[in-house]
Amino acid sequence: MARTTALLGALGVMLLLTLGLSGCAPAAESTAQPTGSPSDEASAPTATAQPTLDPEGSAGDNLDFFDAVNEKVIADNPDALGMDFIDALVEAGFEKSAMEATEDYSTVGNRAESIQFSVRWKDKCLIGQNGEAVGGYHSVVMNMLDAGTCLVGNTRAIG
Repeated sequence: MARTTALLGALGVMLLLTLGLSGCAPAAESTAQPTGSPSDEASAPTATAQPTLDPEGSAGDNLDFFDAVNEKVIADNPDALGMDFIDALVEAGFEKSAMEATEDYSTVGNRAESIQFSVRWKDKCLIGQNGEAVGGYHSVVMNMLDAGTCLVGNTRAIG
């Protein structure tokens, strides 16, 4: 009981700090223009450019595109498995022979709590992870392992 009370107290302090610090953020500047202004058409909002694959770029340069592909997979199928990500990445232009993925199921047939998948890109790795156990989708650029792979441990065959 004392541990629960202490935990709730700590969470309350964190909430108060968060609320207090949010008031320290600078106010956003207004970009509103008077109606009838000659620059109305020029100031119309434009669509944000979608990331694209940059074959000459670094792994870091391609992380936004990697994320966009994987986030679309999840939006289309929240229960996506490893090959769903691999197939989408191949379709998006990443090289299949440079990919790895962990198993979707344990040796006793239980669904993995999270899966990882990667693409070797030059001397780096684009690594994605998805699953409820890790709070959803995450990605990172990491150095390749000494073995020339991206993921630690056993990975599945990528057909």
